[in-house]
Amino acid sequence: MNSTEDYLAFLYGPPRSQFFFPVTAVYALIFVVGVIGNFLVCLVILWHQTMKTPTNYYLFSLAVSDLLVLLLGMPLEVYEMWRNYPFLFGLVGCYFKTALFETVCFASILSVTTVSVERYVAILHPFRAKLKSTRRRALRILGVVWGFSVLFSLPNTSIHGIKVHYFPNGSLVPGSATCAVIKPIWIYNFIIQVTSFLFYILPMTVISVLYYLMGLKLKKDQLLGADEVTANIQRPARKSITKMLFVLVLVFALCWAPFHIDRLFFSFVEEWTESLAAAFNLIHVVSGVFFYLSSAVNPIIYNLLSRRFRAAFRNVISPSCKQGHSQHHPQGPPAQRNIFLTECHLVELTEDAGPQFPCQLSISSSPLPTTLCSGEAP
Repeated sequence: MNSTEDYLAFLYGPPRSQFFFPVTAVYALIFVVGVIGNFLVCLVILWHQTMKTPTNYYLFSLAVSDLLVLLLGMPLEVYEMWRNYPFLFGLVGCYFKTALFETVCFASILSVTTVSVERYVAILHPFRAKLKSTRRRALRILGVVWGFSVLFSLPNTSIHGIKVHYFPNGSLVPGSATCAVIKPIWIYNFIIQVTSFLFYILPMTVISVLYYLMGLKLKKDQLLGADEVTANIQRPARKSITKMLFVLVLVFALCWAPFHIDRLFFSFVEEWTESLAAAFNLIHVVSGVFFYLSSAVNPIIYNLLSRRFRAAFRNVISPSCKQGHSQHHPQGPPAQRNIFLTECHLVELTEDAGPQFPCQLSISSSPLPTTLCSGEAP
């Protein structure tokens, strides 16, 4: 080796990733969309009383997790793609980086699993769900979710540290510090395999079974029929919310699959060859893009599939949108309006997301402002 740079390149490869410029451009787009979108999700849930439902609290937790990934995790990864070594943030920075990614990974999948279980209970046991599914209970569950996420991030964090290299003569190689696994690699491989099973394979299997059972229940209800008022209001609302959450889970599973494939690929390979290394590098880049994409796509799903979220987004972005509804005054005698309000309250008692169906489905045929229902259909 003619220089320290040559020796570092021999140990770690080129200091800058060959994919730096195209991946950074994609990351920048994901960052802007994801930060704005998730920030809006947090705002509409915090500012709108009708959006403060147990289900939306879990979506709030997911948005917070996504914001942490985008605001703290993505800049670190972009920096490391630009300059792979040395690692400039010391041991504390190494622990923080590892713990951050592990915690948000676990918190995200647990939040998605929890909201799926809540939706399952709401569909198959609606009266039990209405009694037990409260905001306070949701907050307690989220506290447990984040507590477990931090706890399970500790094993992987504890085996990381600052790794340095030495020349054959025993002197330290300048600029060789990296944040890497410093314990025997089999420990890391074991942790990755266990956590991938516990926090991806098992939850996605459970979620798949739950949504299959929910689909059967909704189909059965549709075939059997129900009371006319309930059928016209409850079922479309339940189907709409469930559809949105199903799409959310499906996209989540697809976006996170490359991330876990990347980790498992590395953990199972014992002898690396040039072809395996090339395949791993490609999977690593793809997994990174999809990993961050999953943090930006959720607000888009809410906007496309939930009229409640779409209206709330518009109200936050342009408060003057609210005035359009207030210009329309309810028509018809008070008795008709009372019947309508009773129907809206019926939906609120049976759906944890509040009033879930447009006002036009009232027994009264008069057009009424959506503010009477305190919300729109999802």
